[in-house]
Order: sequence, then C-alpha cells, then structure tokens
Amino acid sequence: MPAQPSFIADVAEAEAFLAAHPEIVQFEAFITDPSGVQRGKILRRPELLGAYRNGRPLPCSILSLDIRGADVEETGLVWEEGDSDRVCRPIAGTLCPVPWRDSPTAQLLLTSYERDGRPTEADPRHALASVVEACKARGLHPVTAVELEFYLLDGEAAAELRAEPPTAPNGFRQADLQAYLMQDLSDFSGFLDGLYEAAEATGLPARTLISEYSPGQLEVVLEHRTDALRACDDAILWKRLVKAVAENHGYAATFMAKPYGDRAGSGMHLHVSFADADGKNLFAGDEPEGNALLRASIAGLEATMAEGMALFAPNANSYRRFRANSYAPVGPAWAIDNRSVPIRVTAGPPAARHLEHRVCGADANPYVALAAVLAGMLEGVEAGLEPSVPITGNGYAQIAPSLPRHWPEALARARRGEVLKRRLGERFHDVFLTVKEAECDRFFAEVSDRDYAWYLRLA
Repeated sequence: MPAQPSFIADVAEAEAFLAAHPEIVQFEAFITDPSGVQRGKILRRPELLGAYRNGRPLPCSILSLDIRGADVEETGLVWEEGDSDRVCRPIAGTLCPVPWRDSPTAQLLLTSYERDGRPTEADPRHALASVVEACKARGLHPVTAVELEFYLLDGEAAAELRAEPPTAPNGFRQADLQAYLMQDLSDFSGFLDGLYEAAEATGLPARTLISEYSPGQLEVVLEHRTDALRACDDAILWKRLVKAVAENHGYAATFMAKPYGDRAGSGMHLHVSFADADGKNLFAGDEPEGNALLRASIAGLEATMAEGMALFAPNANSYRRFRANSYAPVGPAWAIDNRSVPIRVTAGPPAARHLEHRVCGADANPYVALAAVLAGMLEGVEAGLEPSVPITGNGYAQIAPSLPRHWPEALARARRGEVLKRRLGERFHDVFLTVKEAECDRFFAEVSDRDYAWYLRLA
C-alpha cells in the first residue's frame, strides 16, 4: 500500500479538536468535485474519530457529477463501478468550527482514495498534488496565493434567480460604477466585519479586502502559502464562508464569472512563485525582464494557455468575461505591472517577485486551475522555452485574440492538448473534460427565455 502523504490528518488532530471544543455536536465533511462543488455528509460527534482513523466512504460517482448534480455516465464512474464506495480521508489542518450554523458545527475537507490506497485519479486535489510533487522533484517549491472576486447580491432577488445589487442597512442601493469606493465598505461594514470574524474563527488568512469596479463587487486576498494545496483548501473554505455569512446577513454571494452582462466579471487571480527547499524565492533578481527561471515559467504559461482555457473557464457563463478592455485576457501575453495582460509580473522589491495569472474566472475549481498553471510553468522550465516580448502600454490594443472564446471551442482545444493531459494525469484530464462536455451538451439542449424572446415570432 502506498505511503500516506503528509497532508492526510492524524487522529491526534481530531482528538485535540474534540477536547478543545466540547460544544461541537456535528461535522460537515466534504470533498470538492471536478466542477468545484462541495459534496459530502454530516457526521455526529461520536463518528469523528472513526473518520480520522479509517476514513469515510463516499460513492465513486460523486466525482462524476455535472454542476447540477446529475450523473455523467460517460466517465465510467457510475455503472461500470457499481457506484461503489471510495475511502475519503480528512485533510490535515482543515478541521475548524463554522460560526454561521445555529447548531454548534465544525467542518473538514476530505480527499478520495482507492481500495488499495492509491489516490483516486478523478479527485482534483490529487491532480494538483501530483503536479506539485513534480515541481518539487526539480527543486521548485510553489509559493501561491489565491485572490478571489465575488458579488454581493440582494437576497430576495437571488432566491428568484435574479441578480440585483444589495441594499445596505442604511437603505442605500448602489447603482453606479464606483471602483475602490470606501463608502461601499462603510455601507456594508456589518457584513464585512462578519467575514473577518468568521475567517478568524476558521483560521483562514483573509487579508486585504476592497470594493471592486461594479456595484456589490468585492475582492479579498488570501495570504500566500508555501503549501500550494493548502492555498487551494483556503480558497474552497473561503467561498463557503462568504456565501454563509452573506445569507446570515440577508444577502446572497456569488462567484459566477459574469452575473451581470453589462458589468465587470469576477476573476480568480493566482499569485505564484518558485522557492528552493530553504524558502528562498527563485524568481528574485534585479533583471527588469525577470531571471531565466521566471521567463521560462512565463513561456510555459503562454504555450499552454489555449489548451488550459476549459480548466480556467469551466462553465458556459465563464466565457462572458472575455471581452476587450474587460480585465480578462484575449490572447497569451505578459508584462511587468500591467493588468491588461493575462500574466503580470508584479512590482515591488526583487525578493518578493512573483507572477500573477489573471485568466481564471472566480467560478474555476482552484485545485484544477492551479494544477494547470503549475503544469504550464514546469513545462516551460523543462523545455527551456522563451516567452514573448513583454507588453508595454495597452495590451488589448496589441494582443491578437487567439484564446478560445466559447465553451465548446475551449473543450475541443483541451481535448487536442497534450501537455496538461500528461502533467495532470490522463485519467483526471479525461474525467474533467467528459463531465464538462456532457454539461455543455445539456446546457445547449435547454430552450431558454432568451430563445423565445429572440426567435419565437421572428424565426
């Protein structure tokens, strides 16, 4: 049986938690599926230690569901397997209280294993783990942070599947575009205070929060981690936290890529660098254009960006973000401290130099997105690639649109790609794309209100 990785929790963690929290009566235990949806079960207090000792069973089909929870039989994870169980084990460091539940509750993340102890290949967290290990084998230790944008919405409108800006407790409903407006932060201070209080209670490293470009749009930076897997765990737990705190304040929160057609989309920006085994930043250097390792990493990202679009933008709505002058990319390019390109090398002291990958929507699965980013960087390093000439000025005026702009096109391009399939694992790559291809077919098979509005009388 394979050796247990360090990110699997020991029972001592659960024993210490139970001793420190005698008030907790139940535990939300869940795995993140390829679409980024959390699925699992609630455990009562007497069941927790058993879960840490032996894992908890969940059906293998849990990793074959589309975003609405329907089976995708083409994955081979339903009837061919008899929908048999897989052992899901707790992830170290993710057991924490959840202050938004009425009943005293905690939560923990799980990851899936086969009966013989091998990682379940369809589990997106394992896909990331395999890429991280490949990086470390070359002496490259990823240091990462996830930056997420989201929209706060009117709760009643969201319940009716409509997006409207929220009304603040003082009665004001913002309608104008007011980027970085401090008054917005004051208007919703009760909600924002609740976010930070919940983040502290759950141990999430939420840092800078700003009001973004559109009414109700906010962005938070999660502190960087030297453990890339934990950085994505943070992002998963943060999204749950934001949604729960919003509901407790009478709002709704969404990480949809584009909830409003005429307003800014929401992105997930990944901040990444490589360090050595002692933590020294290997991207650090005085060269204005970046050192050789940074340049090769950028080149790999440029080379794999098109085949990665289905992973960075995994839903139909994702592609509404990609328009010129929209802070979303249209083609591979990079620059230094320039937000009109998809790969931005940040300003600041050389010791803190890193790149910001700005392609993903906030709806992307963090594990999948970061796995694709690291895979591209590693490909550039190992192949000795050279990047394009860095952009100066307005990238939208200089970059030819070349990335897939529509969901079916992105899925077809991903199927033809070889690099990400090889580096993320052929089985995971196939399961992910099979789920999304089935989801795409189901999406376009439905007749929407827009069909009737455009074509019912005129076609």
